[in-house]
Amino acid sequence: MMLDVALQQRESTNRPIRVGMVGAGATGRAIALQLATPPPGIRLVAIANRTPEHAGRAFREAGITAWKSADSAREAANAIEQGHPVLTEDPSVLTSCDAVDLIVEVTGTIAPAARVVLEAFKQGKHVVMVNAELDSLLGPILKAKADSAGVVVTNTDGDEPGVAMTLFRYLRSLGLRPVAAGNIKGMVDYYRNPETQRAFAEKYDQDARKVTSFADATKLSMETTVLANATGFHAGRRGMYGPACQNVTEMADLLPGDQMMATGLVDYALGAAPHTGAFVVVYEDSPLKKAQLGYYKIGKGPFYVFYTPFHLPHIQIASTIGRAVVHQDATVAPLAGPVCEVVTVAKRDLKAGERLDGIGGFCSYGLIDTAGRARAMSALPIGLSDGCLLRRDIRKDDVLSFEDVEMSADGLVEALWREQAARWPLFAEEPREASVA
Repeated sequence: MMLDVALQQRESTNRPIRVGMVGAGATGRAIALQLATPPPGIRLVAIANRTPEHAGRAFREAGITAWKSADSAREAANAIEQGHPVLTEDPSVLTSCDAVDLIVEVTGTIAPAARVVLEAFKQGKHVVMVNAELDSLLGPILKAKADSAGVVVTNTDGDEPGVAMTLFRYLRSLGLRPVAAGNIKGMVDYYRNPETQRAFAEKYDQDARKVTSFADATKLSMETTVLANATGFHAGRRGMYGPACQNVTEMADLLPGDQMMATGLVDYALGAAPHTGAFVVVYEDSPLKKAQLGYYKIGKGPFYVFYTPFHLPHIQIASTIGRAVVHQDATVAPLAGPVCEVVTVAKRDLKAGERLDGIGGFCSYGLIDTAGRARAMSALPIGLSDGCLLRRDIRKDDVLSFEDVEMSADGLVEALWREQAARWPLFAEEPREASVA
């Protein structure tokens, strides 16, 4: 049954998918606003947030003026069954609540989010991660644990990996051959920090560190790592090529054809119209098919660019929720082990004895690299970097390794990382890099 029909049936028979959301920052508030509209067959029934005032704000902005607090799963279930949305400080209230069908994890954290996701699996709940930070670091091992629990874990349509993957899967269903996919990015400046981004963050009511990660390539690298792990495509070089162009369709000629054909590529178009969304490059060498594509103004070939000119996480997440529950279909999830990782790179000259300040901080930025290259140099993942103590001086733009730091990662997160690395051991041999056309 088509998803829209299935959701309409759920709406008409009063069997909506009951969503519990963990996190109530800027993205969480936008999602709450959309889910409370509500989309047919879906209801936001609960929010957990460590600061209750923020969860209350999310409810109010979504037009929900009355809710009940709950300190236990039973209290939450009773309130939800009576038609009252629930607010709680404790995510486990939602993960263990029988009246919640699916968890949306939208904290942008790593350790707290990992605990929420694992607890949801134990309770038999599907999980939508609006969380590239966690997914890019531990997505493969979390997918394996979700499979064992018989539930779906997925990143979301609306964020660039989900937009690209939805287009990728559609094109593949038509018999086309995708060979590259990625983001459309307005700007990248590795050296932005929370101070340079503070005014922008305040203007748009966002967190300065989060906005920094958008600007300094870390979020871009995390998102394309999620996409790489879902497609099997590689990063052509550390940080990708990211050619500047006027229109995203130019990517057909700007990415290295030999690498697209050999491994597939994840990458990004810099400054290109339509200035938002995601793209997929397909390959076609049949003369007759090329003639047809040319007639329809898709390009001259053999590489052709298809794109989606928008990404709207707060709106498109409804599709991901529906697909997960109705069809047990993950919008975007790892195929198996890590294909790419996000390594930690010094944002400035760093001194022995300094502590790293993690994603979106003053010390480092993250760049995507293939997992094989990252493991070969024992590169420190950006998701494990927060709080690490430097053992030696590090020069600006050098990649940090595990040997350069004394670890400070959360015990669960480090254990999951080690489990993931042991489950999918990798080798250093990688395809050569190519120059951008």
